[in-house]
Amino acid sequence: MSKLPRMALTRTLKVPTEYATALNGEWSRWAFNEERAVEFKGKWRSEVFGVADDHPLDLEIGTGNGYHFAHLAKSLPGHSILGIELKFKPLIQSIRRACRGGAENARIVRYDAGHLQNLFAEKEINDVYIHFPDPWGKKRHWKHRLIQTEFLDLLHHLMRKNSVVDFKTDSADYFAWATERFHASQFEVTRETRDLHGSAWKDQNFVTHFEQIFLSQGLPIHYARLEKR
Repeated sequence: MSKLPRMALTRTLKVPTEYATALNGEWSRWAFNEERAVEFKGKWRSEVFGVADDHPLDLEIGTGNGYHFAHLAKSLPGHSILGIELKFKPLIQSIRRACRGGAENARIVRYDAGHLQNLFAEKEINDVYIHFPDPWGKKRHWKHRLIQTEFLDLLHHLMRKNSVVDFKTDSADYFAWATERFHASQFEVTRETRDLHGSAWKDQNFVTHFEQIFLSQGLPIHYARLEKR
């Protein structure tokens, strides 16, 4: 991984959209652009959420339209919930949905999830949620997939003991790719199924917006949980 991600800076956009403007404007208390976000490495609990070091800090990578993000914030009021999203529109939609749902424990950052080392210190985060990441279906694009050996090593380094990673995808090919790397990683794979909604974990699952679309198309949902012991 390179040290710095290749991404446009919000402040340099020639024609910022209403969502980019909102990131640095009305939602700046809850949403952090890529330049502000890196300032809080190792200090998310104390300086952003105002909680003690033993307080759970959970991360959702790729919040999409924010239904699961808002659900996490509401259902886990004793946790600090941090989302990471690169695109402006879903980023603002996500934090707006969480806040309008009454959550006070949610914040979101604009950043490239492949460079979490710029945002977090060693053992700073607890549980991590990765739901329906871009599968990058063509073989020449597999290098862009989020789940890589190096990424899993980094995630393990940044997470605290006894924390979990929940991974969901509708892509059978990506799931095969991911689980091969999961089993070779430092994590322990404690759950694995190619049909989440036909598994023993169905009732524990929150159905996301994209997940409902895939289910309506008759597509099975692939799911795995990793644990850092």
